[in-house]
Parts: sequence; structure tokens; C-alpha cells
Amino acid sequence: MSQPDDSKPVTTEDDFAALFAASEATEKQQRQVNLGDVVQGKVIAVGQNSAFVAVGGKGEAVIDVDEFRDTKTGEIGLQVGETIEATVIDDGRRSGSIVLKRTLGRGSRLPSELEQALAHRMAVEGLVAGENKGGFDVQISGVKAFCPWSQIDLRRGPERPAASQFIGQRFRFYVTKIESGGRNIVVSRRELLEEESAALAEKTWEAIKVGAVLRGRVTTLRDFGAFVDLGGVEGLIHISELGYGRFKHPSEVLQIGQEIDVQVLKVDPDSQEGGQRRQISLSLKALAQDPWSTVREQFPVGSTVKGIVRRLEAYGAFVEIAPAVEGLVHVSKLALDRRIAHARQVLNVGQEVEVTILSVDPEPRRLSLSIVEQARRVRDDAVTAEKAETHEVMTKTNQRTTFGSFGDLLAASKKKS
Repeated sequence: MSQPDDSKPVTTEDDFAALFAASEATEKQQRQVNLGDVVQGKVIAVGQNSAFVAVGGKGEAVIDVDEFRDTKTGEIGLQVGETIEATVIDDGRRSGSIVLKRTLGRGSRLPSELEQALAHRMAVEGLVAGENKGGFDVQISGVKAFCPWSQIDLRRGPERPAASQFIGQRFRFYVTKIESGGRNIVVSRRELLEEESAALAEKTWEAIKVGAVLRGRVTTLRDFGAFVDLGGVEGLIHISELGYGRFKHPSEVLQIGQEIDVQVLKVDPDSQEGGQRRQISLSLKALAQDPWSTVREQFPVGSTVKGIVRRLEAYGAFVEIAPAVEGLVHVSKLALDRRIAHARQVLNVGQEVEVTILSVDPEPRRLSLSIVEQARRVRDDAVTAEKAETHEVMTKTNQRTTFGSFGDLLAASKKKS
């Protein structure tokens, strides 16, 4: 009779139970997620109402396909194999499944979702329905919330953007307050924009170098210049760098929201403690053609053009003959045959005048102009015409005198004969 082989383990039901419990504990540990966690996963199946997402060792999660539905066409923009990022709104304790949300405010269970959004700083989607005192009414799946004016946008300064820019638009918000049993809900878009800008700024700073040409969007217009968002980082175009012309306000050149190309002139570290924030000087002028580069060809010496009087001084008047091209009419060239003590005696700012180009010097940007040249030409032409007329009269008079003397001599000669 053969003896049992002690080298082989004997497996009992207790052993199987222990192994199963250990496996289940390991699986639960692997699938462990917490409310508010942001996870990434690959879509493994898309159903009529839900999609299933593999979230690595944490198992599978479910997400509502309405989150990916185009509100205009109704089409679902989600495919198997696509990687998405979403927030855990149910870790399985409530429904038995891990539930994800990319943006709250779409679908059912909204009251509890708003509580979760506040607790875990998750974004909700809302429609800006209208303006009220101090801010905007925001509808989040039928629930009314309030967004203060200061929290709807990132723009700085006293200039407030038009409410029409926001009303009727869908945005993502953070829930900042829930009071009175959910009847008083306050949301902020600004906080979310600041976080997005901070993330974008890291990449933008890599491109910000002196001399670099970047694309930006005008965010604020002030008396001294315009602020431009370069992608999470703002720079300033000083009013002197808007162009070669003279401008009283940046609104003469730019509009809020306008996209423009700018060149980085200077990057200064901030004087504040830590030096995290930097001042960036930008320029539109650096990318524009210098109008003085073609002045000699456009305005040859001796030509006469029209211009606008811009400044009046004791020594003369400055006349703009083209955008950013000014010349000086010396006081001695303002009037003929009379002495002028100040240019304002004969001209007014804003007056249109006809000037003659006397000299052009592009390097120091100097133009010498004259107002009297045309008057002098008119006077000289009149003098010349008068002399010509006098000469003609004298010639005719001399001819008559000559013929008269010859006639007298002829008559006298006939008498003698």
C-alpha cells in the first residue's frame, strides 16, 4: 500500500476560502478610489446611456454619455480607445460602481452633485441666463445660482465688459457657497480660469523671450496702454508702443478681445517678494513699417502736399503730412512780408494747410516745410504776369510811335517833291 506524498501540499476548503479572501482584499485595494479624485482612463465600451472606462488597477468606471453629446447635433463625441480625464463622484459605496463626471451639472442627482462639487472643488457647467444687481443668474440643470460680476471673467481695471458677452453662454464654474438648504448657491468662473491660466502659463513662459513674436488677445485698455493675454500670462503694450502715430488712448488702435501679434521688448522680474510675477513689455510698433523709411520717395523736395497742424510753438508750427510723419514750418515761413511772433497768430491746431517740402532728413526724422512758398509762387507769378503785360503795352506803344514818325517823314517828302 502506497504512502501519501508529504511533498505535495494538501488543499482544504479553508485554504480556498483564505485564498479567495486574500484575492478579494487585493482587488478591493486595487479598486480603491476616493470622492473627488481626478482619474484618467481608456474607454472600453460606449452604450446608449453610459460608457465604461478602464481606470488601470482601480478597475472599471462608468460615465454618462450625455457629457459628450453635442448640444446642437445630438451626436456623441466619444469613441472606444479614447483616453479621458474625469472626477470620481461615486467611489462605489452608494451605487456599487465607480461613477465618473467630466463636468457636473449634466444629468440627474444634481443637488448631491453640487454638494460634492463644493466639497471636492469640482467644476460644474451652467448657462448664464441673465444679469442682475451685482452679477449674473446662472442656470445649472434648472437650479438657479449666482455669479458675482468680479467672478465672471479675468479682466482687470475699471472697464467692465458688456454683459451681452456672457449672457446665453455656457461656462464651467466652481461652486463656492451653498446656503439655505441649497436655495442660495454662489459660483465662480474666475477661480477656474485662474487655475487654467496658471497651467497654461508654464508653457507660455517657455516661449517668452526678448525679441519673440507671440500671438495674444487684448484683455484690458487703460490710459497708459493695453494688456494682452499671451496664454495665461499678461503683458503690457505701453501707449508709446502702439504705433508710430500719436494716440490719446489705446482704443484708437485696439479693441478688447482683439487678437494681435506682438513682439516682446523686455522681461523684468517683479520687485515683489518671491519674484514669481514678471512684468512683460510688448510692442506693436516694432512689427510695423517705419513710415520715415519711405518719406524721401513719398515727399520729394519741392512737392506741395496737404497736412494738419498738430502743435503751435513760438518758433513755428508742426504739421503732420502723413500718419506719424511731422515736419516743422519755421515761423519765418508762415507768412509773407510780415513778422510773426508766434505761430498761433496765423494758424490753429487741427487746421488743414498746404505746405511745400523744403528738405528731408530721414535719419533724425526732420522735415522742413513752408507755407509761404505757394504764396510766394502766386505772388511771383502775378509779378511776372504784370511785367509781361507791361512789356506788351510798351511794345505796342513803341510800334505806334515808330509808324507815326515814318508817316510824317513820308508826307514831308511828298511836299518837297
